[in-house]
Amino acid sequence: MSDDASSAGVGDRLFGFLNRDPGLVLGVLGAIYLVYILSGVVFGFSLRGQLNTVANLTFYIGVFGMLALALNLHWGYTGLFNIGIVGFMAIGVYVTAIVSKPPAAQGGAAQVGGFGLPLGVGVVAGVVVAALFGLLVGLPALRLRADYLAIVTIAFSEIIRFTLMSRTFQTYTVPDTIDLWLFTLDPAADTIGLGGGGGLILNYTPPLEAILSALFLWDPYLGFVDFVQQNFIANNPKPVVDSLTYGLILLLVCALFYWLLTRTGSSPFGRVLKAIREDEDVANSLGKNTNRFKLKSFVFGCALMAFGGILWYAGRGSITPPSFRPNITFYIWIALIIGGPGSNTGSFLGGAVFAAALYEGPRLIKNLIEAAVGSLEGPGSFGQAMAAMGSFDPWPLLAYTLNSISQLRLVIMGLVLIWLMHNRPDGMLGHRKETASSIDLSRPEGVGGDADAAATDGGEQQ
Repeated sequence: MSDDASSAGVGDRLFGFLNRDPGLVLGVLGAIYLVYILSGVVFGFSLRGQLNTVANLTFYIGVFGMLALALNLHWGYTGLFNIGIVGFMAIGVYVTAIVSKPPAAQGGAAQVGGFGLPLGVGVVAGVVVAALFGLLVGLPALRLRADYLAIVTIAFSEIIRFTLMSRTFQTYTVPDTIDLWLFTLDPAADTIGLGGGGGLILNYTPPLEAILSALFLWDPYLGFVDFVQQNFIANNPKPVVDSLTYGLILLLVCALFYWLLTRTGSSPFGRVLKAIREDEDVANSLGKNTNRFKLKSFVFGCALMAFGGILWYAGRGSITPPSFRPNITFYIWIALIIGGPGSNTGSFLGGAVFAAALYEGPRLIKNLIEAAVGSLEGPGSFGQAMAAMGSFDPWPLLAYTLNSISQLRLVIMGLVLIWLMHNRPDGMLGHRKETASSIDLSRPEGVGGDADAAATDGGEQQ
C-alpha cells in the first residue's frame, strides 16, 4: 500500500471518528481547551493563572452540561416548557445545607445551624425533596401546555426564591433530640432555618473532600497536592488543584448524566416521551396515559436539576437567595438551544460552548487585555465614555465596556439567542435522526430503499 493511500486511510478514519458523537465531544472540548491554553501562553499567564482559568472553564462546562442534559429530558424528549429550573436547584441546595450543616453552637441563637448529618445524606435529601416538589407542581401544571406551563414553572421558581428571603422561615426551633432512623441528632441542633436574605453559611465538609474520602482517595490526593507544591507552585497550590479536580469530577458526572439519559431515551419509556413530544393526542389514542408519562419525566428531570444545582453551589462558602434568580434558567435554555433540543450530545456540547464562549469568554478577553496593556481605568458611566468619543478618543469607551463585562455578556447572549432562533433553530448539530424502534427496522442495502428509512428526526444518531 502506498504512503498516499495509507495517509488517506488514516484521514478517513479520523474524519469518521470526529463525525460520530464521541469524536464530536472530544473534538469540541479539545478545541476549546486549546484556545484557552494558547491564549494564556501568548499573553504570558503564570502557571497558577493558567490552571485557574482552566479550572473555572472545566467547572462551568460541567455544571452547564449537566443542567442542559436535564432540561433536554423535559423539552427535547417530552416537549415540556419548564422555565423554573433554578427553583428546583434552590430546593436541592438549601435542603442539602439544612441537613448537612453542623448544629448551631449552644447559646448562638443568631446562628442558623443544621442537623449535622453526612453530606451524602444531605445530597440525597435535596434530590428527593426537589423531586417531591416536582410532583407537587406537576400534578396540576402538566395538564397545561406550552406557554401556560411556562408561566406556572417560572412563578413556582419565584415563589421559592421569595420564600427563601422571607423572615418567617429565617429560623425555626426544633425539639432538643430528634431520632431519624439510624441518626440521632445532636441536642444542640435546635436552630435551623432558611437564613432569610442573609442566606446560609455552608460550613459542612467540602464536597471534594467528601467525595474523595468516600472513595478512600483523600490521603493520596493530599500527597499529590504536596507534590505540586514542591515542584510547580510553591505558594499554597491547594485551592487551584481543588478547583481543577472538582471540575474534572463534574465532567465525570456529566458523562453519567449522558449515559443515563441516553438509556432513558432509547427505552420504551423514552420512546413514549418522544411520541408525546411529537403529538400527545396520537400517543393518548394509542392507549398511553400521557399525563402519567409526563409527570414521571418532569419529576425525574427536576431531581436531576436539583443534583446539578447541589454540585454547582455545594462547594461555595455560602448561599443567598439572589444566587437563584431567573437568569440562571435562561442561561441553561441558551445552552440547550445552542446544542439543539432532542440530542444529548448536542445538549452537552451546547453547555460546553455556552460556558466557553458566552459565560467565561468575555471574562477571558478582559483578562487577556489587562495582561497585555495593564489595568484598565475607565470612566464611571456610559455618558462619560461616550463624551470622550467627541474628541475621537475610543479608549475610555473600550475601558468602560471591558470594566462592565458582566452587562456586556448579557447583551452578547441576547444577540446570539436571536441569531440562533432565526438561523439555526436546530442547534449546532443541525438535523439529527433517531431510531424509531428498539430493533433495527431499516432495509438491507440494495433491497429497495435507503437504510435509514425507518427513522424520525430529533434524536441521537446521525
